[in-house]
Amino acid sequence: MRKFGTTFGFLLGLISIFGAFLIEGGSAKTLFLLPPILIVFGGTFAATIISVGLDKFLQSFALIYKAYFPVKYDYKKIVSDFFVMSIKSRRDGILSIEKELKEIDYMFPRKLVRYVIDGTDTETLENMAFLEIKAMQERHFSNAGIFTKMGGYAPTMGILGTVMALIMTLANAGSDPNILIKNIASAFIATLWGVLTANLFWLPIGDKLKKCHLEEKNMMELSLEGTMALQSGEIPSVLKARMVSLLPQSEQKEILDFA
Repeated sequence: MRKFGTTFGFLLGLISIFGAFLIEGGSAKTLFLLPPILIVFGGTFAATIISVGLDKFLQSFALIYKAYFPVKYDYKKIVSDFFVMSIKSRRDGILSIEKELKEIDYMFPRKLVRYVIDGTDTETLENMAFLEIKAMQERHFSNAGIFTKMGGYAPTMGILGTVMALIMTLANAGSDPNILIKNIASAFIATLWGVLTANLFWLPIGDKLKKCHLEEKNMMELSLEGTMALQSGEIPSVLKARMVSLLPQSEQKEILDFA
C-alpha cells in the first residue's frame, strides 16, 4: 500500500501539472526544452556537490532507492523473539539463549543480546545503545539533508535560467515580436522545472528518508526495551507488555491478537 501511494501521488502530480498545461493549449514540445532542463538539473547537482562533496552526492542515488524501497521492520517478530528468549532465559539461564541469536533478523538487537550474554552491565549496555542510536540519527539526518538542500537549490536554478533567457530575449529586442513573445514564454520553463523537481522529486525524497529514520529508530528503541527487560530477568508476559507499549495502538492490537 505504501509503494502504491508513492507511485499514485507521483503520477497524480505529473498528470495534474502537465495535464493542466496541455488542457490550456500548451505543447509538450515547449515544456521539454534542453537548455532550461540542463540549467535546473546541472545547477542543482553542481550546488549540491559543492555543499556536501562529491562522495556524499554519489551516495544520493543509493539513498533514492532506499527512500522508495525502504526496509520494513517486522515488529511482531521482534517482540516474539524476545518473548521466546525470555522464557528460555528464565528456565535455563541467560547463556541458553545464545543459540537463539541466529533467529534475530536485525543486527542491532542481535548485538544487544550478545552484550547481555557476555555479561555487560546495564549502564554500559544503555550507553552503547544510545550512542549507536545517536550516531544513526545524525547519519540519517545528514542523508535527508542532501535532498532538502536540492529542494532549495532547484527553484533558485530555475529562476537563474529564467533570468538568463530574459536577458537574451531583451538583447534581441527589435526583432520579430512573435519570436520575442515565444522566447519570453520559453524563459519561464526553467522556473517551472525548478519548482516541479523541488516539490515532486527532492523534497519528498528527503521526507521519505526521515520516515525511514523513524522506522529504524522505533526498531532500535523496541529492541533496547526488550534487551533491558531480558537482562533484568523480567517475567515474559511483562517483557512483552513493555515492548508492545512502545508501538502504535493498531500494531499493539495486532500483536496481542497474534499472541
